[in-house]
This record gives sequence, C-alpha cells and structure tokens, in this order.
Amino acid sequence: MSSHPLTVRPSGAAPLLLLTSLYVAQGLPYGFFTQALPVLMRENGASLKAISATSLLFLPWALKFLWAPMVDHIGTRRGWIVPIQFVAAIGAALLAWIDPAQGFMAVFVAVFAFNALAAIQDVATDGLAVRLLDTRARGLGNGIQVGAYRIGMVLGGGLLLWIYAQFGWVPMCLGMSALLALTCLPVLLQRSAREAPARQARPSVRQLAAGWCPRLRMPGMALLLALVCAYKFGDSMTASLIGPMLKDAHWPTAEIALVKGTLGSIVGLLGAAAGGGLAFRLGRRRALLGCGIAQALSLLLYVAAASLPTDRPLVWSACIAEHLFGGMATVALFTLMMDASDPEHAGTDYTLLACAVVVAQGLAAFVAAALGDAFGYLPALAAGFGLAVAGCAVLVIALDAGRGPPRLAALWRRPDAAAGTA
Repeated sequence: MSSHPLTVRPSGAAPLLLLTSLYVAQGLPYGFFTQALPVLMRENGASLKAISATSLLFLPWALKFLWAPMVDHIGTRRGWIVPIQFVAAIGAALLAWIDPAQGFMAVFVAVFAFNALAAIQDVATDGLAVRLLDTRARGLGNGIQVGAYRIGMVLGGGLLLWIYAQFGWVPMCLGMSALLALTCLPVLLQRSAREAPARQARPSVRQLAAGWCPRLRMPGMALLLALVCAYKFGDSMTASLIGPMLKDAHWPTAEIALVKGTLGSIVGLLGAAAGGGLAFRLGRRRALLGCGIAQALSLLLYVAAASLPTDRPLVWSACIAEHLFGGMATVALFTLMMDASDPEHAGTDYTLLACAVVVAQGLAAFVAAALGDAFGYLPALAAGFGLAVAGCAVLVIALDAGRGPPRLAALWRRPDAAAGTA
C-alpha cells in the first residue's frame, strides 16, 4: 500500500494530538460563522431565507471532491496542511479591518475564503486519518474527529461570539487568529517526521482533475451518498432554525452563544466520545440505528420549544439532548463512511461522502427556512423530526439489504473486535 502523508504511528499521543489540532482548526471558523453569523444577521433584520442563503458560502465543502484526487496524489499532506493553517490564522487577523456595520458583503467574501482553505485542509486531514486508523481504531478516530471539531465550535461559536458580545468585532477577530495560530503547533512538531516515498507512477494532472469520477462509479457508492444525506437531513433542518428562533424570542446574543455554542458543543463533545465507544463495542448497524433513533427523538424537545421559546429549562434541555445524541449519531455515521473508503484513495472516497453530508446540511437549511417563513417554526421543526426518523430507517434498511459498497458487508453487522483490520 503506497502512501505519501506524514508518516506517524497510530499509537502514542502525538498522532492523536495532531489529528485533534487539525479538526479543532476546522471547527473554529465554522463554529463562528454558522453559530454567530445567523444571529448577527437576524439582529440586523435579515429574513430566514436570506440567512439560509449564506449556506452557499459553504459551497467549497460541497465541491471539495473536485480537488480531493490532487490532494491525495500530489505533494505531501504536510505540504498542504502547514501553509493553509498559517494563511487561515493571518486571514482571521485581517478580518479585524472589516466593519460589519457597513454591510455583510466583505464578511461573506471572508467566509467563502475560509471555507475554501478549510475544505482543502480537510481532504488532507481525512485522508491522513483513514490511513492511520485500522478498523478497530476508527470509532476512536471518528470520536476524535467529531469531538475536536466540536471543541473548535465551542471556541468559535461560543467563546468568540461571547467576545464579540462583550468587546466587539476587532477583539473577536484577533482572538480567532490567535486560536488558529495555536492549532499550528502540533503540525510544526511533526517537522522531523519522515515522508513516505511517492508512488512509482503518478497520474497526470488531467487524470486527477476527474479522478473522483471512477470513485463515484464504484459499486454502491452513489447509493451510500444518498443514504448519508437522508440520515443527516432532518437533524440539520432543526439545527439551522434554533439560533434565529431564539433571537426572535428576544434571547440576548450572549445567552444564545452560551446555550448553542458553548453548552451545545461541550455536550456534543461528550456525545462524540460516547459514539466512538458505541461504534467500537456495538458494531456499525446497532450504533447507527440506536444513535439515529435517539437523535431523532431528541428533536421532539425542540418541537415543544417552538411553542414555548422563552421557557429556558425546556430550551436548554432540548439543546443538551440534541447535541448529545447528534454527536453520537455523527460519529457512528463518519465511522461507516471511513469503512467505505478505500485506503488507496482515502481522501477522495471519504471526501465524496463528506460532501454529501455538506450538501444535505445546505439543502436542509434552505428547506427549513422556507417552511419556517411560510408556516412558522413549529411545522418546520416537526418536519425535521419526521425526516430524521425516516432517514435513519432508510439507511439501515438499505444496508441490511446489502445495497451499499461491498467493503461494508463484512463490518455492517459485526463489532470491530470481530472484524479484524482494514
């Protein structure tokens, strides 16, 4: 099996610290722009549809499969990751020169640029994780992925939004820059790691430009893309509406940051740890089914909160439940996606599946906003609950029937301990 990422071993603290720092770096700006930007726009009178249109700014995440083959086969993963990390830190500092009071256009451009950088870094990081982790370790690895990302969202959607509420835009931007710079340190500590030899015969740039096409045509891959979309659609609908709903209920911005950003992401971190353990102990099928049902049922609290949005205990309970079980379900899903990825095309396969999740989240946000503007929060959140139940059922039934990629057949009903290594 040939490779060219950083050569690190799956045992020991250094590789885990490396992966943690890289996923924290992705969660930082994403947490701020997804948690804070909708609140700030609603505060300035934007409609739900206008807020949902900002999902287009995350288009690089949906299109990263286009450059995934190049990241997989050109250069080294360290060569991709290090410059991107530093450019992101510098870019966050430059945001301090933008005045959001003059309009959001410059902020939108910055969001798009951050997403383009993070989407490239994500391909390299995901490919590195797939290659580092054997089948038994993937529950832990995806727990780290989701958990570290949640830590980034705690910092970006909670801490940075709180800094904005207390001190303003400039300190918030400089704080983001400092945090991103800190995430560069574990990458730099890998300076002495030896690079594995390159492939004997690399594909041409022309071949790499469409290198994702044959991966998409692999048996069962297209269906699995649709299934992961279905699994995340209902939950994503609900999550996209909570910030605007609380703002409409006259919650202070700082309190929204606390409940949605800090508390939600911390509980999501605990859910990610639990989900990693369940994927290891229970096996893929039982983890996906159990966590998916729990995630869907947790959304009923948000349905109740739509009628009582000023009921603090109800909203806080809904946030805790949804983030806890949502974190568990996400880890179970990402572990399945890693199982479906061929190690020789790790970044490309996993990226195709991750792009499906991003597409599902964007479409879900738009559908939820349209329903919310037309009928109100209660019907929109109820629809999200129904689609979450349906998505979980469809995925499990399809994979039970053997409709997914052949690589999943040996793992679907068996715990990792019985499945061996990839």
